[in-house]
Amino acid sequence: MEANVFEELAKRYDTEDRIELAKVIVKEVRAELENSKSQSLIDYGSGTGLVSLELTDLVDSILLVDSSEQMLEVAKGKIVQKGITNASVLYSDFTKKTTELKSDIIFMSLVLLHIPDTKKILQELFHILNDSGKLIIVDFDKNENISHPKVHNGFSHEELKEILSEAGFKSSKMKTFYHGNRIFMNQDASMFISCSIK
Repeated sequence: MEANVFEELAKRYDTEDRIELAKVIVKEVRAELENSKSQSLIDYGSGTGLVSLELTDLVDSILLVDSSEQMLEVAKGKIVQKGITNASVLYSDFTKKTTELKSDIIFMSLVLLHIPDTKKILQELFHILNDSGKLIIVDFDKNENISHPKVHNGFSHEELKEILSEAGFKSSKMKTFYHGNRIFMNQDASMFISCSIK
């Protein structure tokens, strides 16, 4: 079995740079979560909860899902430390097995680029969402300067919209909201937010 690089990273994952980037993402996602008070949210690929644990006041419940137990241990520590009562964690990998979970909102922040089969995971997330549920994706715009065997070099809006549509989503809107220095594999890059409705 391949070692999970995120297990190694977990304890030193929350660097100053990552915390700063998370704040930018939180600000953008908060706007999308207005009027979601009674809804459940799954943060898929949550890592240490840098983003989603800043959103607990906007939804009824948050489930942090990750395939790294170490990352979730760090997240659990934060939940206890901050006294958050509506967040829990689940160790799982939806790319390997189907889940019976259901949710009103699924959120992925800088996760899609790590998943080889984009279409398959989006179909799985579509299946988990309740009717009229919302999928929020934050990721990097396509970047030709990046080449890595295990990571997508970002996404073009048109291509991603097409894959979302093939997965069954009715509508998707996307916009680039941030440009940063050396934020994607040490390259300058831009991030987009995508919102799709089941």
